[in-house]
Amino acid sequence: MATTEALNPSQFSLLTNLTADRSSSPNPQQEMDKVIILVNAEAQASGQMSRLSPVTEKMVIALKNAVPKSLAVEVTGTASLWSKMESGKTGQNNLIWCPLTIQLPNWVNFPGKKVYQACRDIEERRTWVAHTLHYKTSQGDSSFGDLWLPITVTSKGLEYGEVIGEGMIPNAYSQPISLERESLKSLHRLAAQLLDNLQAPASVYLLQFRLAHREVVFDRLWPFPAAPAIASLRGQQTDLYAAYWNCLRQQAMVDHSLAI
Repeated sequence: MATTEALNPSQFSLLTNLTADRSSSPNPQQEMDKVIILVNAEAQASGQMSRLSPVTEKMVIALKNAVPKSLAVEVTGTASLWSKMESGKTGQNNLIWCPLTIQLPNWVNFPGKKVYQACRDIEERRTWVAHTLHYKTSQGDSSFGDLWLPITVTSKGLEYGEVIGEGMIPNAYSQPISLERESLKSLHRLAAQLLDNLQAPASVYLLQFRLAHREVVFDRLWPFPAAPAIASLRGQQTDLYAAYWNCLRQQAMVDHSLAI
């Protein structure tokens, strides 16, 4: 079953308090920073963001919990982002962009922009993997990966998480899923070569795949902790949303120092 960002407003609860202006003693570097969490949500006629799915809401809450209370956090849908920029309510200076959707406007500038654009072109990524790395890939919409490998890209290299799987119930994810040694080695090799080709910046990625007779079949790459990552919020696994925030924070600090 595919990982999607589908919304069904009639079934979803409204995520309230979207803007959390948390007060504590910020350090000088953080005083002007603002965290923008971008989600796939439409704007209503009133200008408010539409309701979020329960899964998206869990993702947002997990990411907000990782952000220091000294930083202001705003959750906004990509559909309403342009109007906020035009009205001057949100500028692009001193922002830390934290996308939880792959559907981003092209004019949003942040370190992962090129990777997001590349990951949106699913067929191009599949073609490259098939022709260059000689892995099997999903064909069209006929079959989707039901397994995900978390990869955290840091300044020290790649960190692989335990494989996540989806059960019979949609959006019911579990971790860890055991793979045979050879399948896991092949999967790690695919991830390393793909991320190297994309020159992927620091972030948390999910490589979606399936197994066909123990052979890895590539589906797509998510450049952020998509819905399956909520499995990491349970048990002894690494919190992928906390790891995501740490990556984005470190990248923002690097960009800030380069701009001085």
